[in-house]
Amino acid sequence: MPLPANSFDVVISNCVLNLVPDKNKAFAEIFRVLKPNGHFCISDVVIKGFLPDDLSKDAEMYSGCVSGALEINKYLEIIKKQRFNNITIHKQKAIVIPHEILKKYLLEDEIARFTTENNGIFSITISGYKI
Repeated sequence: MPLPANSFDVVISNCVLNLVPDKNKAFAEIFRVLKPNGHFCISDVVIKGFLPDDLSKDAEMYSGCVSGALEINKYLEIIKKQRFNNITIHKQKAIVIPHEILKKYLLEDEIARFTTENNGIFSITISGYKI
């Protein structure tokens, strides 16, 4: 970002970091531009469990911000690696993929497993502080 360091109290984002290829760099830049005691608040999409490659490459999934989604624990690791503190997930909501899309990529037993186990796509709202 061509912005000065330690300049902003808050950085917000609504489901676009998901599409950034280098999320480490994105969160490093957020940390850099925040003032001490500043924070970010981001809505984004994450994965729990597995998401088949073909499904993640589907055009509808890309336009729905799913294609770039990381597994939630990896997403949190990236944030922690950038030295953010008081990381809080404020909201978490499952995103339901229509059965017609799942049928393009999964067999019926795989669909059943995908929809009943702790797998899926989730919208989260998360914040963290630069201390």
